[in-house]
Amino acid sequence: MRLPVFFLSVLSLICVQTARADTLAIAVAANMQYAFAELQTEFEAQSSHKVRASFNASGRFATQIQLGAPIDVFISADMEFPQKLHEAGFAASAPIVYAKGAMVLWSLKGIDLANWKRTLVDPGVQRVAVANPVTAPYGREAMRALTFYKLESVLKPKLVFGESIGQVNQYVSSQTVDVGFTAKSAVVSSKMKDVGKWVDVPSESYQTIEQGVVITTWGAQHHATAAKEFQTFLLSPAGRAILRRNGYLAP
Repeated sequence: MRLPVFFLSVLSLICVQTARADTLAIAVAANMQYAFAELQTEFEAQSSHKVRASFNASGRFATQIQLGAPIDVFISADMEFPQKLHEAGFAASAPIVYAKGAMVLWSLKGIDLANWKRTLVDPGVQRVAVANPVTAPYGREAMRALTFYKLESVLKPKLVFGESIGQVNQYVSSQTVDVGFTAKSAVVSSKMKDVGKWVDVPSESYQTIEQGVVITTWGAQHHATAAKEFQTFLLSPAGRAILRRNGYLAP
């Protein structure tokens, strides 16, 4: 039985739309976890694509990508890891700064954060959480801040290292530690807003945290159109509005 031309055209359109709909594998730096939930919802509402997100320290994702992990887009907590991927041929183009992050000190223990440098050395504070400075950019900058204030050596016995900012947030929220250095995006997110107390770590004590995004070589080969659409959305006014609401500064 031959179908009418109209129905054939509709069927053809449906097939084309289905073919264009991809599921993107996106590796997301742990500091972006709360903001990314909003980004994903908005992107999926605007496009035909779906997103499968994973969260971890940026350095860990960089290693996985180099080992051939099928990741389409890498949203890093810094520019260093995606830049190295680009230089080694694992990214389709140079990384783009999508946001600037800020760092805070966060606690649910009711301790005095107004004089946080004095508080950290007080015997009453026994555990201070920091993300792994080797793989997590926020951990690296937390250690830089401690060095800036000459606190690294005196606090060394108290430091508890998490694999990522996500684990630091778990330590703080479960009160496994007294206080932790984390991304401002965590404490201003809708999920954690008004939970505990926090204070900004002065920006002069650490390097500006420029966060970069790249489309991987894998992504360019397998889901080029969808990956580009997501990157464009992340840098769009809508994407940046979500980032601002979650404590990030515009690049």
